[in-house]
Amino acid sequence: MTARAQILDDESAAGCATAGGATLVVAGVSLVADLSGALFWEEQSLLVVSDLHLEKGSGFAMRGVLLPPFDTVATLGRLAAVIARHDPRRVIALGDSFHDRRAHDRLSAADREALSSLQARRDWIWISGNHDPALPSDLGGVVAAEVAIGPIAFRHEPSGASGEIAGHLHPKARVSTRGRSVQRRCFVSDGERAVMPAFGAYAGGLSIRDAAFAKIFGTPGFMAHVLGDHRLHAIAASRCY
Repeated sequence: MTARAQILDDESAAGCATAGGATLVVAGVSLVADLSGALFWEEQSLLVVSDLHLEKGSGFAMRGVLLPPFDTVATLGRLAAVIARHDPRRVIALGDSFHDRRAHDRLSAADREALSSLQARRDWIWISGNHDPALPSDLGGVVAAEVAIGPIAFRHEPSGASGEIAGHLHPKARVSTRGRSVQRRCFVSDGERAVMPAFGAYAGGLSIRDAAFAKIFGTPGFMAHVLGDHRLHAIAASRCY
């Protein structure tokens, strides 16, 4: 593991975030990898979340697949908690914030109000994703295809470019611990680029051993930064299955 790819697991180490977060370095930029699955760039007062997939439950219900209709409330609650923790000036939602093209129409009045409260006094950027390519203007904030800040480009679908932070793939890592197999969401990075975990309560996941990740990182030498119960764990992708 190179210095640029290193994630600091020791919660007492200098620069580590509270609540089990850790420092993740991408293209020379230090970010806080929050245990919730968000990233915080302190220098820019910028919080990044990916793949909220709001209203996935109601979308499934429309197709006759009944799921408890609580995913949006749960996801917005977790988002409110991480925003309260870091108090960012800017928030980037990194695509697929809504599960389908009409999901924003299905938001309840209470959820709309909760979202509006989170946006208050903050610059809010919705990155368009493959699930929500045409977001309406009445959601608050602005819509963009991607955003570049310094050496970092924020976009939904990863291309493998250096300095890229993307989502879309919902990375998960399966590891063996204490004689049992555990699968968890994770950040994936090689120090030059990163793919974020899905933030949404009902979002699924793709194994980091899938060929899609090999295309992005080129070699198996990247790291999974796994969301544990109390802290993040840095595990070589080659040790996951």
